[in-house]
Amino acid sequence: MRTELFEPEVTTGELELEERHSLRRVAGLSTELTDITEVEYRQLRLERVVLVGVWTEGSAADADNSLTELAALAETAGSQVLEGLIQRRSRPDAATFIGRGKVDELRDIVVSTGADTVICDGELSPSQLRNLEQQTKVKVVDRTALILDIFAQHAKSREGKAQVELAQLQYLLPRLRGWGETLSRQSGGSGRGGGAGGGVGLRGPGETKLETDRRRINHRIAKLRREIKSMRTVRQTKRSRRSQAGVPAVAIAGYTNAGKSSLLNRLTQAGVLVENALFATLDPTTRRAAAEDGRVYTLSDTVGFVRHLPHQIVEAFRSTLEEVAYADLVVHVVDGADPDPEGQVVAVREVLSEVGADRIPELLVVNKVDAADEEALLRLKRIWPDAVFVSARTGVGIEDLRAAIAHRLPRPAVDLRVVLPYDRGDLAARIHRNGQVLGTRHTEAGTELRVRVDEQLAAELAQYRA
Repeated sequence: MRTELFEPEVTTGELELEERHSLRRVAGLSTELTDITEVEYRQLRLERVVLVGVWTEGSAADADNSLTELAALAETAGSQVLEGLIQRRSRPDAATFIGRGKVDELRDIVVSTGADTVICDGELSPSQLRNLEQQTKVKVVDRTALILDIFAQHAKSREGKAQVELAQLQYLLPRLRGWGETLSRQSGGSGRGGGAGGGVGLRGPGETKLETDRRRINHRIAKLRREIKSMRTVRQTKRSRRSQAGVPAVAIAGYTNAGKSSLLNRLTQAGVLVENALFATLDPTTRRAAAEDGRVYTLSDTVGFVRHLPHQIVEAFRSTLEEVAYADLVVHVVDGADPDPEGQVVAVREVLSEVGADRIPELLVVNKVDAADEEALLRLKRIWPDAVFVSARTGVGIEDLRAAIAHRLPRPAVDLRVVLPYDRGDLAARIHRNGQVLGTRHTEAGTELRVRVDEQLAAELAQYRA
């Protein structure tokens, strides 16, 4: 007798995670501009790296946490971290980011460890980048380029890829390199003898290669902005339809790798990608959920935030981040096992204020309580007495979270008593879906309901008022 073995059904998130691990690439800052040649595109080869940070403010623990986060970013991009250096300065050096003596020490460490890349914990100016590379003799990458590289690896949707490319090009544009004075613009002339502008032999080549590249990149940036704007219109249309239907929107926001996707899976069985890596989720996912009283609402997962999130990313992903700004409730997820959860909250709220979402009601959720220290959790409970403490991995506190979300959902505004004919089951279904039923009684004339609904649905029910 033959027995058949049935494998459990896999989710799209599990398939995506398997694909990501089976093909682990190290990508550079690809601009996808195949018609541009001869420009140094700063291809990133993040293999064996040394980290460098400048401690300008805060405590030593803050500086250590920032460099630890940079190491996690580097590992997410596919690199091996060999060493980390921090220099205490009032402000970064204008020429080389770190002081002259520290540059010599950095060069010695690069040679002794065999590193091929230096990653700086900050955004470097083009001159700082060039000077550091000349003195260390290896590739130098800043925090912004590193985050952009991770985003390029993880973007899947058409909108996500367009947003990442836009951010990359905005970062790349001021960092294009010329090719010496021989290709610089020369004084042009009209070709007519005797003119002050010069004549034969003095006319320059006109537009240089560097200027051509800049012009083409600017054209590409303009095209990407038009594409993202059209996608933004589609997103706004979907959002307005949900709003007209009276469906409340809940956005899950928080620090990268705080467990937002895991929570979405717990609450809705969405099956989205979950990975212990920074910025694993870039493309937002929206799923329907229902409160215990039957009210339907949407839950949206959003891109994670990080300290000093590059402004190019915030600008490029503005249309996606606006999902949070138009939500009725923000579920702010914090990693309870992180060394500095308060710093996470501050960083997230800074970005939320940039996209106009700081006025939205917020529900603070401390995740990963199964991995957090008990003493640390007690301290957080004192700091945030209204927060919900959960574990998306084990399910602890999830029912409390469902109840807290339902309690904070906007309530319909109009109280009515209606008698619906038995053939108007469609209206009864809409009341249960978008409103709140406070009482039910069956009569000969129909179903008598005491309901609380929004103004639009109340107008449609006016003819059935008891």
